[in-house]
Amino acid sequence: METRGLMHFYYGDGKGKTTAALGLALRAVGWGKSVVIVQFLKDWKCGELSSLAHMPDVTVFRGKMSGGVFFHELSEAEKAATKALHDDNLKKALDMHKNRQCDLLVLDEALDAYQLGALDHTLFEGLIDNKPELLELVVTGHSTDARLLMHANYVTEMVKRKHPYDEGIAARRGIEY
Repeated sequence: METRGLMHFYYGDGKGKTTAALGLALRAVGWGKSVVIVQFLKDWKCGELSSLAHMPDVTVFRGKMSGGVFFHELSEAEKAATKALHDDNLKKALDMHKNRQCDLLVLDEALDAYQLGALDHTLFEGLIDNKPELLELVVTGHSTDARLLMHANYVTEMVKRKHPYDEGIAARRGIEY
């Protein structure tokens, strides 16, 4: 019987962080585990979430941004509202784990939200420093620091060597989102 959950960090400027995290979520559901996904700084429609919506053991909480703009372009009031939503979503996910409704927790783009101040530092650091023993935790984002990584069991850095966007090719539905 599994008695310990581990911590995964997928980070870097390369494509595949969310894809890897959601692939693990799909694997976990296939083995009867319950999954909670919290997406930070994302609110656009994407194919993978449309697919996961058909799975009863997957819960998704999403962070919303105004009009598809970047966090730094938001007004102070919009930033505060976004941070409050992110904090609330993470608290809901942690409550689900406490109520045995979450075996795997995916925090997609949490590293970016944390670094931008769009996620409560004490709440996030408390989770990383004191992860519940049975919780499998996946954290994604563009960059991280050694203090956070020292708690990880898996660390995968995605490095971009070449990407179609560099050639002016826009993101394609069904491939990049």
